Amino acid sequence: MGPIYPKTPEGRRAPIREVEKRDVPTSGLTLARPVRYTPTFVLVVDKAELGRIEGYPGEEFFWARLAKLMELLPAE
Repeated sequence: MGPIYPKTPEGRRAPIREVEKRDVPTSGLTLARPVRYTPTFVLVVDKAELGRIEGYPGEEFFWARLAKLMELLPAE
């Protein structure tokens, strides 16, 4: 993903903000459940979790799951 993600429509709509697991309690985010796996990608709207992708078994898996999560976002 690295340098490619920010250049995609998904990356512009849902930019990645890296938060260390130990910093979640003070991040101001409200998660549906604790982060147990790394990496975990959490889609957040108004500081509340909308959905997540746990793990990274490959690019194809990530983009397919991300497409499903993006459908949950409110209209722009």
